Amino acid sequence: MLSDSKAFSGFSADDIEAARAFYGGVLGLEVSEQMGILTLHLGGGHRATIYPKPDHVPAGFTVLNFPVADIEAAVGALTDAGVQFEKYEGTPMATDDNGIFRGGGPLIAWFTDPAGNVLSVIQD
Repeated sequence: MLSDSKAFSGFSADDIEAARAFYGGVLGLEVSEQMGILTLHLGGGHRATIYPKPDHVPAGFTVLNFPVADIEAAVGALTDAGVQFEKYEGTPMATDDNGIFRGGGPLIAWFTDPAGNVLSVIQD
């Protein structure tokens, strides 16, 4: 029934203007807005929406993953743009000094948006 639907993801933020500045200015994504809801225009024609929620609580999981060809280059460029990567020590998800998890599976580095939503860059 839904196999041909062009599904998309959505998540909330407590400050839409801060989200617009982060996703558009820092991450360099095309961002549009309609009736206070942001649309992130992602590679391959995909999209995600960000809707305002005053009592927003960030999810305890990654809400958006950005596959990249070279995680080292992506982490470096994002760090230069002001993104701070999460650092995990002494856990099964321990990261290196740059915030990259190298403990099995794909290389991945997590960071948050201004609303505390967890995002990642992941080696494709």
